[in-house]
Amino acid sequence: MASSITSLGIGSGLDANTIVTKLVALESQPITNLQTASDKLQTKISAYGQIQSAVSSVRDAARKLTSVDLWGATAAASADATAVNATTSAGAQIGTYSIDVTALAKPQSVVTKTSLASGASTLGSGTLTLDVGTWTGTSFAAKSGATPVTITVAATDTLANIRDKVNSSNSGVKASIVTDSSGSRLVMQSATTGEANGFRVTVADAGDGNDIDNAGLSALAYDPGSTTAGTSLSQGAADAEATINNVPIKSATNTLSEVVSGLSITLSKVTSSPTITTGPITITVSQDTATITKAVADFATAYSSMATLLKANTKYEESSKAAGVLQGDSGALSVQNQFRSILGNSSAASTTFDTLSSVGLEIQTDGTVKVNSTKLTSALGNLAEVKKLFSNSDSVDPTKDGIMTRLRVMSDSLMGTDGILTVRTAGLKQTITDNQSRQESLQNRVDLYEKRLKAQYTALDTIMAGLTSQGNYVTQMINSLNRSN
Repeated sequence: MASSITSLGIGSGLDANTIVTKLVALESQPITNLQTASDKLQTKISAYGQIQSAVSSVRDAARKLTSVDLWGATAAASADATAVNATTSAGAQIGTYSIDVTALAKPQSVVTKTSLASGASTLGSGTLTLDVGTWTGTSFAAKSGATPVTITVAATDTLANIRDKVNSSNSGVKASIVTDSSGSRLVMQSATTGEANGFRVTVADAGDGNDIDNAGLSALAYDPGSTTAGTSLSQGAADAEATINNVPIKSATNTLSEVVSGLSITLSKVTSSPTITTGPITITVSQDTATITKAVADFATAYSSMATLLKANTKYEESSKAAGVLQGDSGALSVQNQFRSILGNSSAASTTFDTLSSVGLEIQTDGTVKVNSTKLTSALGNLAEVKKLFSNSDSVDPTKDGIMTRLRVMSDSLMGTDGILTVRTAGLKQTITDNQSRQESLQNRVDLYEKRLKAQYTALDTIMAGLTSQGNYVTQMINSLNRSN
């Protein structure tokens, strides 16, 4: 009886494994073709993703050129920014402002008269009470809404500890230590500038019971009305004083943010005083053409990048026979043609400028856009008409829509739910899904085919093994009879 087959082909003597492998590979060729097609589809989806990102950048750049804020933006220039500077915001009016500074806003500052050995020295125990308000001579008036802050000082508290307690008290007073060859002194200063932000320091000196002398904790007191002896005034609190177009103004700070609508003015130097004759500083507020110019340049960059990307993906090189990933793709070609059409067409929005080229945005032979700075600068001299060419929107007559308005609307449409870019990408993804399903179906068929082949060759091995065994038996019998004869 034939023995069981343990290795394919051993019974028949055929290289059955190789035969089965080659037959299965031949049967699997459609799957390989589908896998190659799937890779190409993935490459197309990637290309569409890049195009969508580029279109989004163009849309954002076009949207900026239709922005009310951009066309209404202003900029301020100072004749002497080291003395007076300014920035603009919404509502700033174009014009000039003459600003003369006679005083800068200052914080109050006091310093202890007696130096201690170091910041680690102690003064004694007691309490410090800090009040914020206005000084008129030796009279003090507390600031409306301000609450006195009392700080407890222990006998073991060093000058550095007292400084830290003042700084963390949220009292409107800040402290620091000044150290020189004579020792260390405590400096206390208003946290903010302005006459109403002066301060008074009163002391309950638990050490010697004298609250106004220059001994113990009372060395930190400042209250001229009570003739305290511990500290001296190094700088009085003061408001800024200036004139704007000869109108006098006062401010607790050196930043005038509410004096002129849309204009924030920073005062840095006195321009007129008995010893200073710099005189008024002129601030000029004008249309911010620099920002508009940058926005135009940004659009040109974004559009050129998109145009280059579309061209690379849809081109066909005759010399090398090389095609772009989306060569012949109707969706990509449609996007390319729609952008070219809008950029090359004219608009009736402006009576002065009708094309992008007329304001310096020139379309190149390769489809990119280049800014002609001379032309653009000249056109921006008629800002209202350039604004119309770019940003006008007319619901009645579409021919009067600005070119950037058209680009923004079209870009939104391309990337919308029913837009070409969205629909085409979704279609490619669905094709990949269908491709994968087909691969799985074919793979199941190939697996069954391989199983059938192996079963057939196994059966062949069994039959051939049996025949071989019978042949061997007959041969043995014949040889045995021959020997007997």
